[in-house]
Amino acid sequence: MKKVLVSWLLLLSGLWAPLAASASASDPYALINEVAQSTFDRLSKEQTEIKANPEYLRTIVREEMLPAVDVRFSAFRVIGNQLNSTTPEQRERFVEAFSDYLVVTYADALAAYKEQTLDIGSGQVGADDKLVSVPVTVLEPNKPEIKLEFKLRQNSRTGEWKVFDMVAEGISLLSAKQAELSGLIRQNGIDAVTRQLQEHTNKPVTPLEVTQ
Repeated sequence: MKKVLVSWLLLLSGLWAPLAASASASDPYALINEVAQSTFDRLSKEQTEIKANPEYLRTIVREEMLPAVDVRFSAFRVIGNQLNSTTPEQRERFVEAFSDYLVVTYADALAAYKEQTLDIGSGQVGADDKLVSVPVTVLEPNKPEIKLEFKLRQNSRTGEWKVFDMVAEGISLLSAKQAELSGLIRQNGIDAVTRQLQEHTNKPVTPLEVTQ
């Protein structure tokens, strides 16, 4: 399972970019194409800064990815059935810690970037569709293809689409994190898990080992 998660985390961290300024926010397929191009271009062009200071990757993640992630929705899904037993203040602290956890996790993944290319699927969104899966294939010379699906949901108020999950070889990021953390929240309480996430964010950026 680890090798699958590491493989798709690499792509996941490189695809999400700001939605607010994107005309493609109303089309999830166009959005994935647009942000893939812009983010991979930035990774390629800013290698000097990245090599001089790997922590710079956190800046790229915050600027290019987080605005497109429905962090609150994902964090609440991770909390799962324990959500109603938490206070609003506890939930806010968890969402903030979960956001920071994503930043350092995806910065680690970006540190392993090696000019991979993407084949992004196309499709049409129905007028009543609120959830869409966008297929993506990761291509790298002399390596097996990695087939992924990005899960996006439409905000009922703004009409914008945001990424909330990714599936690789039948494994969902959201489900995996929920399985990992919801049990800990049930056993130790949400405050303890929030502290664990905060401790994780203090570590330096370290490239993930990408295996297939």
